[in-house]
Amino acid sequence: MEDIDYIKENRLEDTGFAHTLKLIGGKYKMQALYAMSLNHGPLRYNALQRLLVPISFKSLTNTLRELEESGLIYRKEYPQIPPKVEYGLTKLGESLIPVLDTICTWGEEQMK
Repeated sequence: MEDIDYIKENRLEDTGFAHTLKLIGGKYKMQALYAMSLNHGPLRYNALQRLLVPISFKSLTNTLRELEESGLIYRKEYPQIPPKVEYGLTKLGESLIPVLDTICTWGEEQMK
């Protein structure tokens, strides 16, 4: 019954669950992370946008910015013209992929 006390006392935000949701919650965050994982390397902005159809320019920019701020992805900018920017998973982001795999497996089982 101790676990339910977090909810009764409105302390859900103090849990690892709430922290994880803060990092990956949102319409496209998990999809972006999973796309980078499946690519096994960095992706450019346009490649991510094609993979996450129908994401808008603004939504993708905000999603990538939030993932970068939380330390799950890195942004590498190359000093050239035209500008080249790549996004990839950090070690922290890579550590989240088994969790996403489990969520994916669970979803596939529920679809049967």
